[in-house]
Amino acid sequence: MEAHPVDAWQDEDNLKEKISVGSPKTLEARCSLAETCLTKLTLKIPPLVDDLANSTEAAYTAWPDRIYVLDREGNVAYKGYPGPYGFKPAEMAETLKRLLPGPAAEARRPN
Repeated sequence: MEAHPVDAWQDEDNLKEKISVGSPKTLEARCSLAETCLTKLTLKIPPLVDDLANSTEAAYTAWPDRIYVLDREGNVAYKGYPGPYGFKPAEMAETLKRLLPGPAAEARRPN
């Protein structure tokens, strides 16, 4: 499942799963869709919802997707290349190890 509204770009998997949503016209509607997604996918991570102008997407050039690591101060410590073909998990892991030194870093190391 991907977050593609029927009035923008309908994803084939959404058609198979009978998922049909329109583009939200308000921030409240966008937040409601995010909550629905979290519930249906049983995700336990806090969502980040972009504004209706997609300012965060534009600022981080994150389309179609991109991996970032932020340090404790909120600064970008790692900026990957556009994915999925630009993903380099080993580079990201090195950044995480640098930011989280010691045994805790090994316990949190991505597979």
